[in-house]
Amino acid sequence: MNKLIINADDFGYCKGVNYGIIEAHTDGVLTSTTMMANMPGFDHAVELHRQHHNLSIGVHLNLTTGSPVLEHLKTIVDTEGNFRSQAYYKGSFIIDQQEVYDEWKAQIEKILAVGIQPTHLDAHHHANLFGEFNEIYFKLAAEYNLPVRNNFNNQDPTRRTTDGFVYTMESVLQSEGSLNQLFATHDTVEFMCHPAFLDKFLLASSSYTYPRTEELDLLTRPATKDLFRNQSLFELTTYKQI
Repeated sequence: MNKLIINADDFGYCKGVNYGIIEAHTDGVLTSTTMMANMPGFDHAVELHRQHHNLSIGVHLNLTTGSPVLEHLKTIVDTEGNFRSQAYYKGSFIIDQQEVYDEWKAQIEKILAVGIQPTHLDAHHHANLFGEFNEIYFKLAAEYNLPVRNNFNNQDPTRRTTDGFVYTMESVLQSEGSLNQLFATHDTVEFMCHPAFLDKFLLASSSYTYPRTEELDLLTRPATKDLFRNQSLFELTTYKQI
């Protein structure tokens, strides 16, 4: 049967995001999330994970928000020691790729250290697509034997990933017809989403705020649950089955 993964980015960002993701899982159709190891809500996310073991957790590799896990980095941080913004990577840039590898590996290891076995990798702000960072992304996936999010042009059949990836789930979660159209050309699909309740930290630090509450509503509304319950086209699953 076709497989659908619904993954929430940013677990660990802050309490508002963490609670929204748990709500989307326990009272909605969310099956998976990816965790940010360096953000203020990390410990809270770990605590919530211990209460909700059925929520699949991957690693949301971060290079653009907050401060790194490692110290003494030079090229991927600004003068205050925080990650450079994603705007920095939109032009030409000079980065020590070893620093990217070391920091991303440290983020994975921090999550492993609290007893979470990640199911897959993806990247905050799709940072794996900056420059040649996709090769670092693939290298870490191979080292840890993990699937990756398919936000790239997947020409290599040996990559463990879905064959479809949807950036905006609202465009597909309209009707059974739109889902049928999607799975006519794909066997395995991931929907990316960002459900959250709003708190002060999120409002002060993110440019993507109120739409998160709309995504939470979409994932938990009865019409969405009925749509999924009444179809036989796909099964909801996680990256454990990829």
